[in-house]
Amino acid sequence: MDGVNAATTDPLARIAELPGVDEAVAEARTVVDRLLGHRVLRRRSADVSLESALRGAHASAVLDGAEAPLEQVRSGEADDPRVKGALRVSGELGQLVETWPKAPRQALARLHTLAAADGAGADRLGRPRSAAEQAEDPAGLGAPPAPIEVEVRLEALGALLERRSSAPAPVVSAVVHGELMALRPFGWGDGVVARAAERLVLIERGLDPKSLAAPELGHLQRREEYTAGLRAYLTGTPEGVRTWVLHCCAAIADGARDSLATCEALKRG
Repeated sequence: MDGVNAATTDPLARIAELPGVDEAVAEARTVVDRLLGHRVLRRRSADVSLESALRGAHASAVLDGAEAPLEQVRSGEADDPRVKGALRVSGELGQLVETWPKAPRQALARLHTLAAADGAGADRLGRPRSAAEQAEDPAGLGAPPAPIEVEVRLEALGALLERRSSAPAPVVSAVVHGELMALRPFGWGDGVVARAAERLVLIERGLDPKSLAAPELGHLQRREEYTAGLRAYLTGTPEGVRTWVLHCCAAIADGARDSLATCEALKRG
């Protein structure tokens, strides 16, 4: 009975109970746990985290339309504002871990300020778009909701996060990511913000406390599935949300496998 009551009052717990979600969450957690237990991390954890941040930022920027090669990003030569923003966001995620559960909208505003500093006017940084402002659509999702609906849904999302759902971290992070992509609340840099928020949830909720896995890489590697999953999420149906959550779990596992490969490369010297 307690479980039924929890599911009734916790919308994210209901999502966690959709068919196949529990298995997908378990698979993601297994791969992340394998990464966290790698021997290389005893000495080189910071190196793996740095590489993950770099590769994740590059992948997120590419998903938003950047064309800079990874090595150009690594060398600091990439001049694309989306790349610069994604790198700034990756560099500051750790500083937002404590803010996120208490004031998620404040954290989102900071993420946007970092992501859009080179792509949007100073007066637009960290604040939701107005009715007069257009929202970019690199994923081809169609017109986003009007600002008045964005405000209502952002408030609802913040309240949901502050209540501390019993749902596992991959489910919470998938819903945060999907909702932000559905709303595109800021108009420029929303994809980078949404994917950073997904990663922030995984850190804050303890699945990946050192930010070693890069789900952004999984989204890029499964780019067609990523777009299809977002469109499914936009339907608002249980099956659509389930499709999106399953994709996000797979992306987390892919990102963890990529960092496992980094660990193996460091072990070989």
